[in-house]
Parts: sequence; C-alpha cells; structure tokens
Amino acid sequence: MAKKLGIFVSSDKHLDKIIKLCQAAKKKGMELIVFFTHDGVKLTKMPEFKELEGMGEMSLCNVCFEGNKLEKPIPVIPDDNFATQARHGELIEECDRYVSF
Repeated sequence: MAKKLGIFVSSDKHLDKIIKLCQAAKKKGMELIVFFTHDGVKLTKMPEFKELEGMGEMSLCNVCFEGNKLEKPIPVIPDDNFATQARHGELIEECDRYVSF
C-alpha cells in the first residue's frame, strides 16, 4: 500500500513549490491528497495550476472559492471535489504525512 501525502494549501503563494513537491511524491510512488482553501483557491486561476493534472486527488473549499468570486470550470478539480472544510478533516485522517502551505 502506497503512503499518502496530504497537502493543505491556504496561501496564494508557492505554487511552484507545491508542483515540485507533488512531482517528487509521485516519483516516489506516494498517493497525493491536496486541499485548497482560503487564499489558496486563487492558485486555481494561475496557468501553472494545470501542471497538477493527474498528480492525485485535488479538492477545494467551495465557500472560499465563491467568496473570492472565482468561477468554474477549474482544470484539475472536478465539480464533485468542491467541498467543505470537512474534506480537510478527512485529509488529515487519511494521510501518513501532512504538509501545509
């Protein structure tokens, strides 16, 4: 069973580091679960965000997404992964390791 890495993103900075961390984790065979919230949802509008495609399970806080007046569609994140903070709680429980940006 592959180890799981959880990444909690609440900042609208460091997308390049998040992408590199995801690439390194995938290379090591780890499963990824990433949750974007607060200002982190703004990263979904950056062109580089598409590089996270296929890296793992990506979800975001719908309340923060709507609060920042962002609009769908978002590449990488399917509509059913627009969630509540409860998804963040699940992420913590499911992961062997957890990183926060």
